[in-house]
Amino acid sequence: MVENFNEKADFIWSIADLLRGDYKQSEYQKVILPMTVLRRLDCVTERNKADVLDRYEKLQSQGIENVAPALKKAAGEKVYNTSEYTFETLCNDPDDIASNLQYYINSYDEETREIFDKFDFGHQIQRLDEADLLYQIVHEFAEIDLHPDVVPNQEMGYIYEELIRKFSELSNETAGEHFTPREVIELMVNLIFDEDDEVLTEEGAVRTVYDPACGTGGMLSVAEDHVRGFNEEANLHVFGQELNPESYAVCNSDMLIKGQEPENIIYGNSFTQDGFPDRKFDYMLSNPPFGVSWKKVKDHIEREHEEQGFAGRFGAGTPRVNDGAFLFLQHMISKMKPPEDGGSRIAIVFNGSPLFNGGPNSGESAIRRWIIENDWLEGIVGLPENLFYNTGIRTYIWVLSNDKPEHREGKVQLIDTRDLYEEMDESLGEKRHKLSEEHINEITRIFGDLEANGRSRVVDGEEFGYRRIVIDQPLRLRFKVTEERIEALDDERAFTNRDEDVQERIKEALSEIEEEKVWMDRESFLNDVELKLNMAGLDVRKSVYNAIERVMGERDPEAEICRDGNGNPEYDSDLREKERVPLGIDPHDYFEEEVAPYLENAWINEESKYHDDKDGDLGIVGYEINFDRFFFEYTDSGGLPRINTQLNSVGADVVSGIEGLISGESQIQDAVTKGVEEDVPMKDSGVGWIGEVPEHWDVVRTRFVARLESGHTPDRSNDEYWENTNIPWVTTSDIKPFRKGKKIYLNDTKHKISQLGLENSGARLLPEGTVFLSRTASVGFSGIMGQDMATSQDFANWVCGDEIIPEYLLYVFRSMDSEFDRLTQGSTHQTIYMPDIRSFKTPLPPIEEQREIVEYIQSQTDQLWDLIEKTEETMNLLEQRRKALINAAVTGQTNVTEDQDDELETTI
Repeated sequence: MVENFNEKADFIWSIADLLRGDYKQSEYQKVILPMTVLRRLDCVTERNKADVLDRYEKLQSQGIENVAPALKKAAGEKVYNTSEYTFETLCNDPDDIASNLQYYINSYDEETREIFDKFDFGHQIQRLDEADLLYQIVHEFAEIDLHPDVVPNQEMGYIYEELIRKFSELSNETAGEHFTPREVIELMVNLIFDEDDEVLTEEGAVRTVYDPACGTGGMLSVAEDHVRGFNEEANLHVFGQELNPESYAVCNSDMLIKGQEPENIIYGNSFTQDGFPDRKFDYMLSNPPFGVSWKKVKDHIEREHEEQGFAGRFGAGTPRVNDGAFLFLQHMISKMKPPEDGGSRIAIVFNGSPLFNGGPNSGESAIRRWIIENDWLEGIVGLPENLFYNTGIRTYIWVLSNDKPEHREGKVQLIDTRDLYEEMDESLGEKRHKLSEEHINEITRIFGDLEANGRSRVVDGEEFGYRRIVIDQPLRLRFKVTEERIEALDDERAFTNRDEDVQERIKEALSEIEEEKVWMDRESFLNDVELKLNMAGLDVRKSVYNAIERVMGERDPEAEICRDGNGNPEYDSDLREKERVPLGIDPHDYFEEEVAPYLENAWINEESKYHDDKDGDLGIVGYEINFDRFFFEYTDSGGLPRINTQLNSVGADVVSGIEGLISGESQIQDAVTKGVEEDVPMKDSGVGWIGEVPEHWDVVRTRFVARLESGHTPDRSNDEYWENTNIPWVTTSDIKPFRKGKKIYLNDTKHKISQLGLENSGARLLPEGTVFLSRTASVGFSGIMGQDMATSQDFANWVCGDEIIPEYLLYVFRSMDSEFDRLTQGSTHQTIYMPDIRSFKTPLPPIEEQREIVEYIQSQTDQLWDLIEKTEETMNLLEQRRKALINAAVTGQTNVTEDQDDELETTI
């Protein structure tokens, strides 16, 4: 007879050994969990079984169809069974055990039968019977007494939860879909109950908790245990909804086993079949699946969003279709109690995407704005990597409340716990780390204290917001009429729409224009063209003049500004910039300080479409939470003195140290930020990674002195783009030689692209001398194009203007390691996003001084590379000596009893 909790759990767990060979380990729970439920129910219904059978017989004879209320009353339970079987009698007929067991299950009440339907246990009965295992399994379960008098509801709940946990860990390849590590749940529960002292102390306190993606019910169970641990008299009613049928069955049966209300667990999709449309809850917890598409329910959700707005659940917006995390959060917010009724608190687990995905026009940004401007976001806890079973990425707990305590109003607390974990003795899938009880208590304390320290930042909600304004620069075109450009008119629809005779006459008139002549002013050019056409007796439409302008013109920063009929400058679409202005700063003041000094004749585009829809002010408002940046601290690299310290090292440390000095922040950064002259007056650059710069230098947006171009990859499945290719196309496979920092120029690429492929992509052919910077995967590695090339979207490319030389810009990028660390984002794929790249700033010395700096860096690094080669040669010789010493000693060629120190010292 099994006597205690641990023995009972171990005994049930041991029954799974019978399945070995016929079932995979990940399938054991398909048998053991429903059998545990069935055995528990068998013991529960045994007590009043005779009364139930007697009452059932009478009800049938009376022709009463709705027998459930009477039978539940007879059973004294929420569950009853109308068959004569028990586990004991089932074992008396081994030959018919499959059909008898199925009949026995079908004789339960409707709610209980649904649980076994969702378990799909009928299939398992057939499978076990065919493997001659069914009788053994039933017989083993009949040996354990799970009667409520022997195993109270609370203890039975612990047994069942332990089995769920063990099986979830055993099948860790899918565990993360419906199982959250218990220590993460405990932390979440601590955080949402942190502000509610009443429920933890008041006798008879009643609260509700809800999980819209409850899986097997782990969060609900831990929440209940937490409250009971502090206050036995508190009453916590749990509610949940789950889409996965097996997970739903486990959760529902867990409620049934504990004597709770299994009807509070709803089967179905929370988005399309809201199980609690009219309910509000005190607390909500959830770990929705990461990065799961909601395409299947897209029509339903978008219809609710458009038709109901904020009267529905998704009024704030809809995220991109490949990640529904924010839909779960909005769904939960819709179920918050109003503050006058005590409000609600939410804890939800996200990956990094909801923090920063989407620009100011995106659904994600709109949802963040809605949450922060309503002051619902209390805090975000950044967890360590490798806490979950099916992913190693970092995760974040968001804590929300619509009834913040006064000291939290207007504030958002960020807590960084990335290094707060214990290594597990044995990994479970991707789970290699865990939070200890001490860690959970420390994080809970930090959250409760609401103080800024090394792990905690307290931020005004407005700091996450910005206004995106559009900066335009004037269009400047130079014009030249050539035979090739005249033929290019055939690609202009406005031209080819004319009669063929008219087309030929226009071409003839244009061909009479002097081919060597260059116009630097559009108005003069069009006047000359009009004169030629008039002389030829041609009166053409404005659209034709526009076509002629397009093919004959090319951008030239030295040309005159092109103006419209009112004399206003026209904008150049290629030079259009988008700036993020922090909330609280006037966009015009920002422009005058940050942009106007560096972009002559630029202006803010103040068209109505660039005003915010919500407040009507200039600049479209966006919100993003760049979590790690609030904890990033620039550290002094040590500069050139560190070189001397590291050169005192020996062996491999010397080699790796010198390589680090070349590719890192010291040698290069000192030169590109301080120059090569000594005793020069310095000033603060205002940029963290740069520090001080010489007083006569500027510090400018990099894109003000170098044109920023992104790359692109055309359709890989179109062979025409990748056959007969001759255009160099830079990909991350070309980056490896640049990682140590020795290589500067890329003269050829591993992959090529065709002209057709280039024309059908968003990439451009960039000129020789373009500086390319890897912004994803190999973040931060850079080089200079040795010929005209295009790149994939993994690169930010910089075409240098007259104020900066490519080699100097390259060394600027190679000194920005700390800045790249600060800006890199991404939950699964490390990336620096283009809006951040557009905000890069660079120190800008005079052009001649740039050349001096480049020459200095190259001469210094050349010497260091010579030293590396010599050191590596020495290392090789020392390694050969080591091997020779061993060989001589073990073969008796040297006398090991004599003192070898002098010889060794002399040799070295």
